[in-house]
Amino acid sequence: MTGSVAFDTIMEFAGRFGDYILPEKTNQLNVAFLVERLERRRGGTAANIAFTLALLGERPLLGAAVGGGDFVDYAAALEAEGVDTSGVVTCDDVSTATAFITTDKDGNQITAFHPGAMARAAGVDLTAHSDLSEVVVGADDAGAMALHIEQARALGARLVFVPAQQIPAMPDAVLRRGLEEAWIIGGNDYEFEMIRDRTGLSIDALRASRMVAVTRGSAGSELHSPDGVAVIPAAPVSEAVDPTGAGDAYIAGVVSGFRSGASPDVAGRIGSLAAAYVVEQHGPQRHRFDAASFRDRYAAAFGDSLKVQSEGWA
Repeated sequence: MTGSVAFDTIMEFAGRFGDYILPEKTNQLNVAFLVERLERRRGGTAANIAFTLALLGERPLLGAAVGGGDFVDYAAALEAEGVDTSGVVTCDDVSTATAFITTDKDGNQITAFHPGAMARAAGVDLTAHSDLSEVVVGADDAGAMALHIEQARALGARLVFVPAQQIPAMPDAVLRRGLEEAWIIGGNDYEFEMIRDRTGLSIDALRASRMVAVTRGSAGSELHSPDGVAVIPAAPVSEAVDPTGAGDAYIAGVVSGFRSGASPDVAGRIGSLAAAYVVEQHGPQRHRFDAASFRDRYAAAFGDSLKVQSEGWA
């Protein structure tokens, strides 16, 4: 599990960004948003995915670069949930990465990110862990992403490529390499438009030899593969509180579902339900569920029992 580990400063804006941004003036953008809620939380793509994987009964290995003075409590919290943090690289002279995220009432987000220790993520050596069957390469230092794509190949591990916020900043060769090597490519519909703009590769082109997981917020998601498209409904939520980290939980659910022998339809629904738990909370690591409650809610949400080959899963 590679990618960012960060502290997220979340700010909630009660209006709509679109009401404050004039499309014809984006070259002279100067806007301010009065936020009604501000909170510092534990986050980062790799940590968020690992957290939900642990709730789903997995024992994920976290491989990331973190600060020396501010990660101790964070590490303890992840370990308590079942995440193996032995793969982290600790950098005593810098802080853990920090994201500043402003969310509007429609769930749109504007994010500024300070990488901190993440800039040294190339120090994470996956080849020291020869038993890895899947490797998630999430948004991270671009050089580290390039390295970990190649290390996943060397290990014979299936690559889950989730470039997300790094798509605009990645060198073309690294982005294309990740797309070519991936078992699953994950992202939202906007991110896949960025991929198409950068590479010319559409979702249809990408799914010719791999799975492509596309999330569309409250409209649900799709799992594209050479065998066709599984259209996944969004799981009902009691109240949509905060979308931060929902996409990470979705990827965790899809990966855990496939690891447990689920079909694309079922794996997608597992991801959809995992994301629903996140949306109902403030923060990407505030949700909780156990095996029984997850199965019960799955049945209620989708009108069918959860069918996987692995006994006792989730």
